[in-house]
Order: sequence, then C-alpha cells, then structure tokens
Amino acid sequence: MSVVHQLSVGWLLDHLSFINKGGYQVCPSCEYPVPSASDVAPVSSTPAKEDLVASSIVATTYSTGTSVEKTEATLKTKYVFREEFFHVFKPHIVSASQEMSQQESSDAGPKNAVLSEVHVLTIHKRKRKYSAFNQGELDALEYHAKIRGLILEGTRCLIEEGLKSGFLHPVSEKQSSIKNLVTEHVGCALAELCEMAKDFPSINENDHRPAQIIDEETSITEQDLLSCVTENNTDYAKIIHLMGQKYLVPPKSRFLLSDISCLQPLLNYENKYDVIVIDPPWQNKSVKRSNRYSHLSSWQIKQIPIPELAAPNCLVVTWVTNRQKHLRFVKDELYPHWSVKTLAEWHWVKITKSGEFVFPLESSHKKPYEVLVLGKVQRSVDLPLRKSDMEVLPIPEHKLIVSVPCILHSHKPPLTGTEILTEYIKPDAECLELFARYLQPGWTSWGNEVLKFQHIDYFIALQNEN
Repeated sequence: MSVVHQLSVGWLLDHLSFINKGGYQVCPSCEYPVPSASDVAPVSSTPAKEDLVASSIVATTYSTGTSVEKTEATLKTKYVFREEFFHVFKPHIVSASQEMSQQESSDAGPKNAVLSEVHVLTIHKRKRKYSAFNQGELDALEYHAKIRGLILEGTRCLIEEGLKSGFLHPVSEKQSSIKNLVTEHVGCALAELCEMAKDFPSINENDHRPAQIIDEETSITEQDLLSCVTENNTDYAKIIHLMGQKYLVPPKSRFLLSDISCLQPLLNYENKYDVIVIDPPWQNKSVKRSNRYSHLSSWQIKQIPIPELAAPNCLVVTWVTNRQKHLRFVKDELYPHWSVKTLAEWHWVKITKSGEFVFPLESSHKKPYEVLVLGKVQRSVDLPLRKSDMEVLPIPEHKLIVSVPCILHSHKPPLTGTEILTEYIKPDAECLELFARYLQPGWTSWGNEVLKFQHIDYFIALQNEN
C-alpha cells in the first residue's frame, strides 16, 4: 500500500511501494531480445552526435510461435526499483537540537529528534540575530514562521503512527554507519537528443500521427519518438532500446520526449486533462553553478499552454522550491496567466527511515520540505459538470505528504495512483505530468528527461515461474 497512514493532517507515504506496484512485469510472450554487444554502449558512456542521430528505439518481441524453453513452467521477468535508492538512514545535516538530545540521553528516539526541533527555534534566532539578511531571506523567514507549526505538529503525528506500525524504526548500529548513497549518472543523453532533434528533417503533415503504439515487432525511429506521443496500452511493461540503453515503460502509460520548444505533438494528441502536475526546472544559485541541470526562466514557464491542455475545472499542481520569489510568481503571475485560481498550499516533508527530518527544520540553507501549489482552471463559460465531477471533495487548504525521499535528484513522490488525490478528483481522471522524469501507469508524461528514471539500471530483475 503506497499510503501507509492517513490522518487529518495528511499522509505518510511509501514511495518505493508505489513504484513497484506499477506492474513492471514483462509478459513472457512480449520479452524483448537483448541487443548484441555492438549495439549496446556502456552505461557510463556518452553517445556521439552521429550515433544519436543514426540510432533508433527498438521495441521488438518474440513472435507468437516462439517460446521460452522451460520444461514445466514459463519464466517471467519482473522488475523492481532498487531499494537502496530509498536508504536514507540519517539526516544529511544534524541539527543542534539532535546534538543536544544525543548528549542528554543515549536512548533518545526519532520522535524526540523531531519534537526537540521546538526547543531549537530560540537558539537559531539568537545565532542569526545580528546577521544581515537580504530581502529574500527575510521573506523566507516570515513564510517559515507561518507554516513551521503546521509542519512540525503534523509531521510528529504521522511519524508517531509510522513508528507504532513499524514502517519507521530506529536505525541499527550497522545502518547508522552507512553513508548516504551517492548515485552516478546513468542512461543516455536524453536532453541532448531533444536539442539535436531540432535539426532533424521536418515531418510531412500528411504523414503526421498523433500517437504511436509500442507493439510487437516494432522499430521506432528517434524522429518518430520526438514527434508524437508514444503509448504502451498493454497490461505489461515494455522494454525499449534507445541509443544503446534500455528503458522500462510501465503498463497503460504514455509519454512524449521533447523540450519546451517542441510541445506541439502533445497538443496534437488532443487529450484534455483533469489533473496536470508541473515540476518546473526552477532557476536557483546551485543550478547556475552547475552544468548538470538545465533551468527555465519565468517567461518560458508562462509559455506552457495549460489552457489548451486542461479540461474544465482541471486541477493544476505545481512543485515550488523554497524560494519565496518562485512561490509569489506561481500565485501572483503564473496561475492568473493560465486562468487558474489558487486553492491551497501543501507541503512535502522529507524524513529518514527513523523519522528524523533530512535537514534541520530551522536550517537557513535547506529546508526538509517543499511546497505544492494547488489550483483549478477557471473558465469564462464552464461546460456542464458530470455527476462524478460534483461528488469530489473540495481541496483542503493545507495537507502534508510525509515520506522518505528517493536519493535520485528530483524524483518526486506520486500524487495520484495513491490515495492522496483520490478524494479530490473523479475516478476516470485523465492525468498529465509536465517536466516528468519517470513514467506512471495511467498517466501521460512529458519532458526532455521523461525516461530518465526508467533506465533499466535503476531496477533489479526478478525471475518468476508460472
């Protein structure tokens, strides 16, 4: 179950469980042949430009008459996401309150570590009393003072439930000695491929297809991949080969690999969405210092055609960093530009497996939470509501989503497919994620790194006999 506990304040979420319940089982009759060594590049290699343009996605299957040779059983392959990517046993930075509690009592548990955050507030303020704050820092302090009580008390309640059930537990001596895993970059250069696709020959309008289906005996060129939505309509996962790398596509999922300059194929798909989740690559100081992650300006984000993609009363959810500049932009500029009315601010709180904040709650550098701004598209003339539309509950003004975060950069927890948004959207809702980095069953996903965390190296293959 992806939601471990649900209280009035929010949810304690098992992110790993959600990924694995997505059904990454490859049908025996739909197993993809492994490419030859000459076709597969090492995971750490970066393909040359000529290799990117010349290669293609291969999604081939055994023919109907071909079977896996097994005397009494058929061998199935099921893939599960690697558990170690959620091995967050201790905070990234130990707070002053935790140091105090460790000194005062050798048996201070995770709950005490969270509760003691209350007592460190005055210490934190005293330390920074004579420091000079810029306006951004002052705005952040004011916002934090407003919501810290909700986060602290709500998280405490959910952690208590997690400790009682055993989902959260004190870290063993062996686990406490393990350093938080540092991941290496795997997969191919998806963003670079999207950039180079701009030089591909234009497609004849008469040959245009709004979607293509991953099917048996299918070879999909990169030009096709970047020019229309790709669908896996089966009940099984599919494996596609792209530039010498393998990616898992979950059942009943759809995706478009492109950057913000090539959104037209998504509009050509002609779907209207009831839920749109947006995780923009916000500009910040660390992004400016790094060449690893791209970012978009506020003006570029405003160009996303949400009104053309949204169904009437569409729920729009935008992930926002802890910079108040970005939060104000979403509420005061972006949502009004899209005719979206802001309804609520929720928070994702990141904790360790023992129930501690991953960063001190009073840290001036990084907070252990991120903001979600929820709103609904307002139409000048709304279409008639269906019965299912009228039965959904109103969006609460504040909720917490508490979880152990994935250590992979920007691997956000799911919002639907779990019980989180179930009460607030209709059962047959069409869902879209923009700037996605992984795929979800039942969703349409778009982004220039949309397959990033679908790389097969992030999964472990299990053999099952039926």
